[in-house]
Amino acid sequence: MANSELAPQNNRQAGSNQFLDIAPDDKGQPYHRLPYQPGMAEMAKARDTPPKTTEPHSMCLPDGFMVQHTWGNQLRRIVQTPRLLLILLEYNAMYRQIFTDGRPLPIEPNPAWNGYSTGKWEGDTLVVESSGYKDGQWLDTAGDPFTDAAKVTERFRRPDFGHLQIEITVNDPKAYTKPWTVTVNQILAADTDLLEFICLENEKDLKHMNAAAEKAGGVAK
Repeated sequence: MANSELAPQNNRQAGSNQFLDIAPDDKGQPYHRLPYQPGMAEMAKARDTPPKTTEPHSMCLPDGFMVQHTWGNQLRRIVQTPRLLLILLEYNAMYRQIFTDGRPLPIEPNPAWNGYSTGKWEGDTLVVESSGYKDGQWLDTAGDPFTDAAKVTERFRRPDFGHLQIEITVNDPKAYTKPWTVTVNQILAADTDLLEFICLENEKDLKHMNAAAEKAGGVAK
């Protein structure tokens, strides 16, 4: 699936320049729409200040949960079996497992970038529950927080052959005062295949970003 579009909380369709920022205000600026816990909006704003050398993608670390759903330039392949659904990503050959064999979520899992996911069918909708995430992640490229307290519910549905709709509810009490929901719309990319993309291979950007941060008086990592 490719060419993601994002419908924010007020169900108004976001523009293409908002693929990776899930919380823009009416002027296209973030930090004003999500129900942040005290201090979290300020942290997101600080993270999002250029040159953003601490962004996971800048350091070739795994992308945040919402980035994986909304990065329009990255193809994903969904492989469905009777007991397991796999989501394969081009970036760093990442993958995600969604178990559909009836098992419960682990009670005290080893924290993971993609957490742990189980799914069940409700009619034509696959309902996926996830938890067990690593703490301190970036939810999106704007630096919105995502903590180890997060529980995520996704509702996957195909309204027709060429489209996939994913309703995503994030319940992260360490970062937000209440659960919130967005909807991602994706388009089938027919007659395509995944291409290997290893971030550290021939990576040349971070040293220039660090130099810019030092020149500006920032902190390079």
